[in-house]
Amino acid sequence: MARYIKPGRLEARLVHGTIGWLARRGLSLAGTAELSVRGRSSGEWRPVPVNPLDAEGGRFLVSARGDGQWVRNLRAAGGGRLRVGRTTQPFTAVEVADEEKVPLLRAYLSRWGWEVGRFFDGVTAKSPDEELRRIASLHPVFRISTTPGAAGQG
Repeated sequence: MARYIKPGRLEARLVHGTIGWLARRGLSLAGTAELSVRGRSSGEWRPVPVNPLDAEGGRFLVSARGDGQWVRNLRAAGGGRLRVGRTTQPFTAVEVADEEKVPLLRAYLSRWGWEVGRFFDGVTAKSPDEELRRIASLHPVFRISTTPGAAGQG
């Protein structure tokens, strides 16, 4: 079941634009970074601010808003790059199966719930596993691996 909660024009321009601008200048607010993924049709780099999650022995990107453009582009490209300041990390990405998302969504909500909780249908980090399983299909999660020569460079 795919859904996407699109940000309003003001939020996209002011909030996302500001967070991305800060990340490009090396100012990460609470761990934010700028994700860039090549557009699946245009081939152009498409930037968006994200909250990378370190959990369960790996690094992950969680889409709080659902099946948005960056998610679809990442599925098609298989990788991208994360940037904070002058540091850009190319990465490859593998989508996580719904059955594996419960601890990742819990960790994400524990870390970022104050910012993105409104997109999780009342589910919090303290919710039972059943509730996290219920919303798992609504929130794509990708395990990312930063390696030299990773997909998305260039």
